[in-house]
Amino acid sequence: MNIFQEDKQYIAGTYNRFPVDIEKGKGAIAIDSNGNKYIDFTSGIGVNIFGYCDEVWTNAVSCQAGMLQHTSNLYYTKPCVELAKLLVQKTNLKKVFFSNSGAEANECAIKTARKYAQDKKGKDYYTILTLKNSFHGRTITTLAATGQDVFHKNFTPLTEGFVYGEANNIQSVKDAVQQNKLAGIMIEVIQGEGGVNALDASFVKEVADIANKNDIILIVDEVQTGNGRTGKFYGYMNFDIMPDIVTTAKGLGGGLPIGATIFGEKTADVLKASDHGSTFGGNPVCASGAVSIVKRIDENLLKSVCEKSEYIKSELLKTKGVKSVSGMGLMLGVEVECDTKEVVNKCIQKGLLVLTAKSKIRLLPPLNIDNELLKEGIAILKQAIQEVLV
Repeated sequence: MNIFQEDKQYIAGTYNRFPVDIEKGKGAIAIDSNGNKYIDFTSGIGVNIFGYCDEVWTNAVSCQAGMLQHTSNLYYTKPCVELAKLLVQKTNLKKVFFSNSGAEANECAIKTARKYAQDKKGKDYYTILTLKNSFHGRTITTLAATGQDVFHKNFTPLTEGFVYGEANNIQSVKDAVQQNKLAGIMIEVIQGEGGVNALDASFVKEVADIANKNDIILIVDEVQTGNGRTGKFYGYMNFDIMPDIVTTAKGLGGGLPIGATIFGEKTADVLKASDHGSTFGGNPVCASGAVSIVKRIDENLLKSVCEKSEYIKSELLKTKGVKSVSGMGLMLGVEVECDTKEVVNKCIQKGLLVLTAKSKIRLLPPLNIDNELLKEGIAILKQAIQEVLV
């Protein structure tokens, strides 16, 4: 049997995989088992922010793996502390809890918001407001936080205590505050899985003001928008607000699983010993890789992300068949006048890997992608759109 047949036989059928078996990669180039090369505009869904087999990351991970691959959180390890210090310094928040994924980071944030509210206001204060069209994870609790019915189907009953407002409708947020005893408000400043839709700046600021005035914990889910993806270190920094909790994962680890929940002034000391934990959280190998990533997300890189973003938008918006381009930085959604799945398949045939989000083509190239490769990839995408349009 070939790899496609063996996958079908031995692996749970939870993914609609593309017919590509990636064997190796370097930078923004993925290579399959037949030697075919693809320009990768997916970054492993926003994970490989410095591309495949980045040498700095590889050396950091390899060196740490040769010294200490794992201990438990009953002991101290330098990479864990170093990474936490970097995240605090770059965000002006206070403390960090490490886990293994974005869903786990969001679980921790939800627990923290509920404990904060119940300690201060009473046990009735446990409800979390999220937004319709949001996505916060696939655990039973983060599914409940996700404001999309399509993800809820077949998995009820979900964790109780979640209500949903309308994105960019501040009255729906005000109504939820009046009608519920809220512990927290959790938002993505760009709804990634929901179609790469950035929230209005005025809406985000009003939500932050409402949360602050009512002593409601404001959580910003930066699982996909974080770590330089939007042209700022974290997406919320585009909106001139300061959350009480920030969650992140994906690009933080550069290819290894890690999640982080970053606490502000209100929430830094909410969780006490035994309130929460993670066997693998802060793993020294994952943390070392993440340190090598975070140290290199500097102003020069962020400036180049914004420049590349403007190039992509300008090229695509003048392309026949492109209706709009949404998102920020190198997290973009392309609305086209033709079938997105056909465009994706045509791109694969021509040597380009792209994603979808709702009815849009989603682009998440490595942040440091070479300009020539970026131009080549955009040219392929434009050609694929034209051919599907015909």
